Order: sequence, then C-alpha cells, then structure tokens
Amino acid sequence: MRLPSRLLGATALALLAAHLPARAQEGDSVTLDTVVVDGEADGGTGPVEGYVARRTLTGAKTATPIEAVPQSVSVIGREELDDRAVQTVTDALRYTPGVVTQPFGFDSDTDWFFVRGFQGTQTGVYLDGLNLYQYAFAGSTIDPFFLERVEVLRGPSSALYGGGNPGGVVNLVSKRPTGERLRYVEGAIGDEPNGWAAFDMGDRAAPDSPWSYRVLGRVQGGETQTDYADTFRGMIAPSLRYEPDAQTRVDVYGFFQYDNLRHSTNFLPYEGTVVDAPFGRIPRSLYTAEPDLDRYLSRQMLAGVDAETTLDNGVTLRSNTRVSRTEREELFPYTFGFTDPATGGSFLSAPVDASSLLTRLNFGHDTAADSLTTDNNATVRFDTGALDHTLLAGIDYKFYRIDQEQASGTASAIDPIRPRYTNVLPPLGSPYIDERIDLNQLGFYAQDQVRFGGGWITTLSGRYDRVWIDRDDHLAADDDYDGREGALSGRAGLGYEFSNGVVPYVSVATFFNPQLGTTGDGRAVEAEDGEQVEGGVKWSPTDFDGTFTASVFDLTRRNVVQTDPLTFLPVPLGEVRSRGVELEGKANVTDGLKLIGSFSYIDLEIRDDVDVDLIGNRPYLIPEVTASAWADYTVLGGALDGVSFGLGVRYLGESYADNENTAKVPDATLVDAAIRYEQADWGVSLNASNLFDKRYVAGCQGLLNCGYGQGREVIAKAHISW
Repeated sequence: MRLPSRLLGATALALLAAHLPARAQEGDSVTLDTVVVDGEADGGTGPVEGYVARRTLTGAKTATPIEAVPQSVSVIGREELDDRAVQTVTDALRYTPGVVTQPFGFDSDTDWFFVRGFQGTQTGVYLDGLNLYQYAFAGSTIDPFFLERVEVLRGPSSALYGGGNPGGVVNLVSKRPTGERLRYVEGAIGDEPNGWAAFDMGDRAAPDSPWSYRVLGRVQGGETQTDYADTFRGMIAPSLRYEPDAQTRVDVYGFFQYDNLRHSTNFLPYEGTVVDAPFGRIPRSLYTAEPDLDRYLSRQMLAGVDAETTLDNGVTLRSNTRVSRTEREELFPYTFGFTDPATGGSFLSAPVDASSLLTRLNFGHDTAADSLTTDNNATVRFDTGALDHTLLAGIDYKFYRIDQEQASGTASAIDPIRPRYTNVLPPLGSPYIDERIDLNQLGFYAQDQVRFGGGWITTLSGRYDRVWIDRDDHLAADDDYDGREGALSGRAGLGYEFSNGVVPYVSVATFFNPQLGTTGDGRAVEAEDGEQVEGGVKWSPTDFDGTFTASVFDLTRRNVVQTDPLTFLPVPLGEVRSRGVELEGKANVTDGLKLIGSFSYIDLEIRDDVDVDLIGNRPYLIPEVTASAWADYTVLGGALDGVSFGLGVRYLGESYADNENTAKVPDATLVDAAIRYEQADWGVSLNASNLFDKRYVAGCQGLLNCGYGQGREVIAKAHISW
C-alpha cells in the first residue's frame, strides 16, 4: 500500500489544528482535566514493576497506556536488566521481537542492532526522548547501568521524532533523582576475566527540601573472548532535581564516559568461519590487529535540562534540551579476505591452500561530533461532546556537526591459525576523507489521541520538517555542497478497547529520514522515505499482570544506503520492503514467576537496486526467523526463601551471507541461565549467557566479512544497599 506522505501529513495536521478554533468557540462547554505529571508513577519513564510496563512515553510523547499506542512497543525495565546481568544495550534487546543484535558478531565498541530488518544504531537511538544522532565513527555507547528502562517503538516514528530508523527506534530512559534515599554498590567478575564496580547514590537535600540528587558511577575492565582485546571504561552521571510542588519538575543532569580498548572486531571470510577452509576453522579468539599499536579512545559528554509543569488550566508544558560531544580516535589493521603467499594476490574470498594468509588493511580516523537537541511541547486534555482528546503540539530542533579525518594503508598479511605480531605498521596514506558536515533540522508536530464510543481510540499525528545540510570538504573545494529539504510525515491509527483488555488496532505511517554522507561520485546522499501499514492485537489481561502483542506489518524503505566495507563510503541500495509478523508476551504470573516470550518472522526483499540482478533477493545479515523465551522463578518462603532461577533460550534463524543469495549462515540456538540469592539489603548472583558455549557465526555482510557470535560469558555479581 502506498500512501503519499504529503497527503497523510497534511490531513493529520489539518485535523489537529481544527480542534483549536472549535475549542475556543465552545467556551464554557469545554472541560479541562488535570494531567498527571508524576513521571515516576504515571509518566511512562519510571521503574517497571517486575517485567510488565503499563505506560510508555516513547510511543506517543505523552504518558500513554501501551495498548493505546497504534504500533508495537516493548519495554525492558531495570529489574529485567538486572536479572539478565545486562552489560550493553544490545544485551538488553536480546529478547525483544523484531530486533537483531550484534549481527556483525562480538563487538566491544559499538552497540549494533537492526529493527524490522533495518540498521538502527546510527539514527535510531534516543536518550530520554532526544536523538543520539550518530554518523560514521562518532558513535555513542551508553553504559546500561545508567538506565532505568529501555523502550523499543517498532515501525516509523517520523511523525513525532523527525528522522529515525524506519524499522523502529530504541529510547534509553536514564535514572533520575526520586527524592528517596539510595545507597547501592555492586561488584562483579567475569570468566575472561572482566569485571566492574559500580555505585548508585541519591537522596533529598533535606526532609522537606524541593531539591534531590542522584550520582551513578561505574568502572569496568578486563579481557574479552578475543586475544589481546582488553577493555577499560569509566562512567560518571550526576543529576539534580528541583520539585517545588506536585505540578513542577526540573531535572539537570550530566554524563561522562571514557573508553580505552583494543579492537575485538574481526572481518573474517565466509570460508574458514561458516564452512571449513583447507586449514580448518579460524579460531574465535583470533586477534587481527597489532597489540602495541592498536588504539581506540572514546570520550562521550552529555549535559541537559528536562523541565515539566502543569498550569492551572490543565495544560502541561515540557522542555527537554541536551548538548553533547563525542570524541573518538582509532588506529588498527583489519582483515579483508585471503592472500595467496605464492602470487601475492589479495582480497580472495577463498584460500588457495592451507598456507593462505589473511589480507590486512590499516585504518585510522580522528573524529569529533557536537550536537544540540531541544524538544518543547504542550499537552492538554479536553472533551468535545462525546470525544475525549489528548492534544499534543510541539517544536523541536537538532543541530549536529561532525569533524572527521579518515585514512587507510597497507599492513602485512597474518596467519589465521598461528598469528605472529610484529607491532610494525606502515604509515597511513593521505586522508581520503577530511570534512566537516553540519546538519540543522527544525520540526513542527502535533498529535491528537481521541477516545470515544465507549472503547474506540484514534491517534492522528502530523509533522513538518525542514533540514539544512552543509558539507565543507577540506580536500577538494569542488566537493562542498549544501542541501535544503523539507517533508511532511504522519501517522494515523485506530483501535478498540474491549472490557477484557483486548485492543485490536491498525495504523499507517509515513517517514522522512535525512542522511549525512557523500556517495563515491561526490553527491549528497538523499533522505530516506517510505511508509508502513501495521495491524495487530494487544491484550492487557484483567485477571493477571501481563501484556501481549501480535502484529503484522508491511514497511517500504527507499533511498537505502549501505557502507562499502572497503572504502567506508555510502552506497545507495535502492528500495527494500520488510514484511513480517511479531509476537511478544510479558507476564508477572505470580509474585515469584515472571515470563517473557517473543517470535519474529521478517520477509525482506530488495525491490530496486543499481544492480538489477539483486532485485527480488533478500538482503544479507538478517535472519528470517528469530524467537526467544525467558522464565524467572523466585522461591518465596521456606528454607530457600530469596533463591531465584532464570533460564532463557534464543533462536537465530538462517540468514544470507551475500545479497546474491549464494551462501547461507546457519541458524543457532543459545541458552542463558541465572541463579540468585536476594535478601532485603544484599544479594549475590551468577549469570551465564550462551551457557553451552555454542560456536556460531552471527552474520555475514558479504563473503569477506563474517563475525563470530559471543561465546559463553559467566558473571558473578554481589550487591549491597543501606
């Protein structure tokens, strides 16, 4: 189904704007309801009870029951994150339908994930509702100890957020002051070994003071499954809250994270990982850089103000603003196919014989990125006859600047079985990228959520964006460019809530996603656009605590861009369609039993491409079927009171290794487990992911670039609070 974005966006905006004069004409007949501002209890941002969240702020920018959002929404709360001993954002998303994590294999420096078949790491990550825009190597990796919950809104979200991954966005919700006393310390050690120490402290300044604070910190380091690839991370996150009354809240927060590591990422060929080479299989622990020269340094700094107040007339005003800076510097050689020692031929997809070596290329970059993001909106609830409205209107602005220099060079080949490190690398060549790019995006949006007829729920969302992109190429003035682009996007949804908690729904949405980047011939990359139709059923049972969602979708994405792994330059892929089915269930069945289950079937198809031979094929990397289940049981009473057990199973289906669909990556079934003992103010736990140490390839992006999935990881943790 094709729905023109201008028609949908203009219709939604017109309908919403029509309420304003109507409301003014009705005068005294309009009744304003009080909007609850308590962000912790009712605002869709606070702690989740067990595994089941009731409200979300991500799905509608208003505190909305999950079943009333006309798209699929998943929420992973702090209790679930702790039960599974989550160490990265990708760990948090492992049991979420429609999401594929670590598709390139184990990677200690980037949180890679795909939603509904599309990469979301660069444009699909949000922190507290504001985009953590990422481009090239200026990535963000937020330590999950900083987070209260992780929310996934699947499908396009342009109507509310502007640009974003059309497959879905991941909104990271940070821990904030609560006004309560917090004294928490934890320590852990892993089997690599790799461990950490962390603290979470907070309190009110005085018993009756409107001021409260919270400070989080974490230090982590040690070895990984890749030889020599050790890591170090330090994180500190202070925040301050001013809450003079029940109607007003102001949060001021900061975040600093420092990472220093050696690279764990390997770009390994299909032959030697998925299938045997003449020498057998490449070890999962192979390190392909040079230990003394490998360099990865990252500094991330965030500071923001988030304020909310409700006026006497019932209008709620919110302003959310954040500035950030990311600095990254890297130098390392990486592999790219095989080298024939006899002829010196390189970049071969298959080894000539058992003596073949892995070709290596050297790469380095120096990158800095700055951003300013602000979102300001007003929400009001009112009735017009039999219609109950929640009207939202806002304006947001995003500035992003990246300054980057990239260069490459040669490096000696390396033996995949018996590597020898010389700690010598030839100098890098002259930079092939030396540029500064500025992005400015201004958006106006509005939304009306209408309840009527005893159970009907209608959501109309509309937005207009204006984008300015300017590039200053320091290598060639002829390659400078500036772009001006504008677009309408919208979302329309309809659902009906039955008395037993069942809500069937249908929605249609269009999206517009500006992209930074320059094609190989010096042109600016065009913005993505497309549309989605989604339908499904949500159920919030009345007799036990749970949420269940079944959805089907048809999503088309145009102007799709992938990165050439050799040149790191964007290459347009054309048009891709994603269709599928997703199932999810979460339940606090009893006080001691919590369950999670998910299933996804995603049918991806290349609809248009510069290589016509690829049309009709399935893009590489993404499995057609994924599924997962997690059960957690706590003994209540008796001699084992406080003991709990967790067991999870994850299934990754087959995927293609190349867009030509000539080679496949086999499926894999992984088992996770946990055992814990908890008392009121202390506890210990033992978690294992990939318990049976399954050796598998997570995915391939071509026959020269495959990555091993993470092996078994065992973590022993202890915590105390007072």
